[in-house]
Amino acid sequence: MNQLPELPEPLERDLPPGRHRLLKEHLMTEIRRDEPLPARTRRTRWLRPAIAAAAVATVAALTFAALPDGGDATAQPPSRATVALLEDIALAAEGEDVTYGEIRDDQFVYVESKVSYAQYEEGAKTKIPPLHRLEQWHSVDGTRKGLVRETGRGQWPVDPDAQRGELGYEVSTNYRHLATLPTDADAMYDWLRETAPDYSGQQTDQAMFVLVGDLIRDAIVPPEQSAALYRAVARIPGVTVVENAVDAAGREGVAIARQDPDNPTRDEWIFDRETFELLGERSVASEDYSDVKKGTVTSNTAVLRRAVVDAPGERP
Repeated sequence: MNQLPELPEPLERDLPPGRHRLLKEHLMTEIRRDEPLPARTRRTRWLRPAIAAAAVATVAALTFAALPDGGDATAQPPSRATVALLEDIALAAEGEDVTYGEIRDDQFVYVESKVSYAQYEEGAKTKIPPLHRLEQWHSVDGTRKGLVRETGRGQWPVDPDAQRGELGYEVSTNYRHLATLPTDADAMYDWLRETAPDYSGQQTDQAMFVLVGDLIRDAIVPPEQSAALYRAVARIPGVTVVENAVDAAGREGVAIARQDPDNPTRDEWIFDRETFELLGERSVASEDYSDVKKGTVTSNTAVLRRAVVDAPGERP
């Protein structure tokens, strides 16, 4: 195992996608992103069986009989097209044929991304940095110190999940913890609804959407839990489809999106149209505010590689 160089103190970070409160006070507790991931085996298209279409229609009809407490009363239930797309994505996750081999507790999940996050400072013009590389190494079981490298910012250690404090481990993205989450869509929806508001401090439905985005972006999620997350999202009012979206790597796809009710921002998860693989995530200004114009991409992420490696700092 290579000896890691001494790590500098972490630099001040920008707010990550989904968790930013653009016009309100909202500090993040952790950010995890950076660097290129190993080439993935491309999936063949996962075709939705005819029976799934009927199931989608049933879910769409039954899910929204009542709006749970804390929901956004102004948000409309997802359309059948949105529910159908999320079911395609869930089925693709269940049929995932990208294998990582036997994953050991002493290993690390490696994620490489291309990213850019808007920088806000009182009295200064909003700055959107150029896209750059982000690499992350996170402990498979959450007990070992990880590492983040970001172009222009250097590198810094990531504490084990056990040291993250209240609501730290419960929303951890370590592989072993994610494997303990529900595999049933009903149970996953209930878990998100109970957990998400305390996690982000946002309106409940938006907090649920934000939490799912944070869970899927910088991690390897076991197939059954991944599918359950997408099926749970199909029940969140306000979730829509953006037919044409482009990630930070210039890849075109279709997005699952939600307007933030507290900020003039639309959060989008971008998927490949053929494989339904998650390509990246972005936030787009939905109206003019401050010095930001409607349509400006204020945060942008393209996931390039995911892999499992033996040590922090090791690349696939």
